Amino acid sequence: MKDNSLRYRASKHDCGPCPLKPRCCPNAPARKVPRSIYEGARDLAREIAKTETYQTSRYQRKKVEMLFAHLKRILKLDRLRLRGPCGARDEFHLAAIAQNLRKLAKLIPGPQTIPAT
Repeated sequence: MKDNSLRYRASKHDCGPCPLKPRCCPNAPARKVPRSIYEGARDLAREIAKTETYQTSRYQRKKVEMLFAHLKRILKLDRLRLRGPCGARDEFHLAAIAQNLRKLAKLIPGPQTIPAT
């Protein structure tokens, strides 16, 4: 078909005696079912999405995406200033160092105030 789908058709002999025919295809002699040519790939993707490995990978990807969003919004690393692959690598290393230092700074307790007596 033009819309990248295959149309499966049941025969009249199969649909005629079926008790569900009035609900399934009341105005047609037999049922027509369109199925995308990409539905096999979608089925495979749905099966992969149910696995524990996929869930772990998805969680890790979300963490990385949040770090990149933080780099772009908070640290203003919305575009690279250094040129070439080596410059980009160096800039990302510096940004990762800055993020790690921020995390470490949050772990160190601040100075304790002693109440005056």
